[in-house]
Amino acid sequence: MSAPRFALGATVRIAERTPPVHHRVPSYAKGQVGRIVRVCHEHGLPEAYIRGDGRPFQRLYRVRLDQKALWRDYAGAAGDTLDIEIFEPWLEPAE
Repeated sequence: MSAPRFALGATVRIAERTPPVHHRVPSYAKGQVGRIVRVCHEHGLPEAYIRGDGRPFQRLYRVRLDQKALWRDYAGAAGDTLDIEIFEPWLEPAE
């Protein structure tokens, strides 16, 4: 198992790309900035399961996003968040 690239509490951006294959990153999350709230284990990458066994396995992270940043007309309470699990290749450091 490889060491995590991002630490708990790190601020990350979810990559904004649309590969021509199946991927598990919802459109609304692409390009968003969030914070790592859980470093999970490595799992088979969904894009790689289509062609085989999911290898090489990749680290999964739980990223917390601000609802008001996601939805322009969000009418919920300030501080409402959404947690989403994202594979490491989709994350980049946010500056």
